[in-house]
Amino acid sequence: LLLGVALEHAASALGAQTRLLKLNDLKFRNCEGYYSTGAKACTWPCTITQADTADEMEQVYEALVFWADVLVLATPIRWGNASSLFYKMAERMNCIQNQITTNDRVLIRDKVATFIITGGQDNIQAVAGQLLTFFAEIGFRFPQFPFIAHSRGWDAEDMERNVEAVEHSEGLREGARRLVTRGVETAALLSAACRPGPAR
Repeated sequence: LLLGVALEHAASALGAQTRLLKLNDLKFRNCEGYYSTGAKACTWPCTITQADTADEMEQVYEALVFWADVLVLATPIRWGNASSLFYKMAERMNCIQNQITTNDRVLIRDKVATFIITGGQDNIQAVAGQLLTFFAEIGFRFPQFPFIAHSRGWDAEDMERNVEAVEHSEGLREGARRLVTRGVETAALLSAACRPGPAR
């Protein structure tokens, strides 16, 4: 819901092109652990996507490395952590981070990441910290106040009420709009800073 609000605002109010990827709809294999075997065994492009044309992780690589200037990632809290789908994706992104380690090659530059975290459990700060650390390590930048979050607390296991609370919160919807606005504004600042100055 909040991700949809953010994307709609980015398109209608900010004039941004948007693309929605739902990890649950993508069929992609687990990481094979090549990095654990030896750093140089984990290659870019990913070995799995080169060998398996049906592996849809290619859509994530294309979007994050080549297409998007701003990422808005939404995750629920599951057992005090981001979703298992996030970690499955993150492990497959070893091939991006490993290019820095093995080849001093940064694939992600001057791109911005923001986050929407919701769940029936507490631990928002820990989930935000994990997301910030991971995306910083692969090259993303962050706006001031890089995430919004909602939780009714550890014992709020009545998920239908959690969904209802989010659906009826104009404050959260406005937070999503402001979050994506901060992301787009930060990306514009980074883009302007990278532009060559006038010739002298």
